[in-house]
Amino acid sequence: MTSPEPGQNEHVTVIKVPEAVGVFDSFEDLQTAFYDLRSVGFHHSDISLLARQEVLEEKLGSAFWQAPELEDDPRAPRAVFVSEEAMGELEGAIAGGFFFVGSSIAMLAMLTPASSLIASIAAVAIGGSPAAVIGTILANRVSKRHRDYYENQIRHGGILMWVRTRDKEREHLATTILEGHSGRDVHVHDWSE
Repeated sequence: MTSPEPGQNEHVTVIKVPEAVGVFDSFEDLQTAFYDLRSVGFHHSDISLLARQEVLEEKLGSAFWQAPELEDDPRAPRAVFVSEEAMGELEGAIAGGFFFVGSSIAMLAMLTPASSLIASIAAVAIGGSPAAVIGTILANRVSKRHRDYYENQIRHGGILMWVRTRDKEREHLATTILEGHSGRDVHVHDWSE
């Protein structure tokens, strides 16, 4: 199936796999739907969300869009779901990594036969603290970008979630879970990208 815009030479490949789709008005509802889908056996790779605004603009242009317009559009770019827990782990890794690097450099500088334990501890604190602050600032930027991603989709009519299904039983299971977590306009279409 191809669906190029006038004046574009875009070719879209569509695989005939049934897919459930729903729209969510909150990240919390989306996240609980994701966890329930995973708990009944849907693979992480079978679940996708709409890509970031920058990717949408690159692929579809900068026209204003609403979630209902993209629910069944095979050109809509996809992204993987990232949980709050995963974001927390990433933030911790960024902040902790900067602290570790800063304190390690300071500690190595102090490792001489004449340095004392107290001097080494002070070097870790002095070298690690500024690095931890930098790490925390970067971690907060990552977290804000993650929140902005979902807020932008809500402003455009809701957060889209697609779930690939293999058969009628999985279609029913996916739609039941999406609807059970306040998913709107839940339906199945017979394609996926």
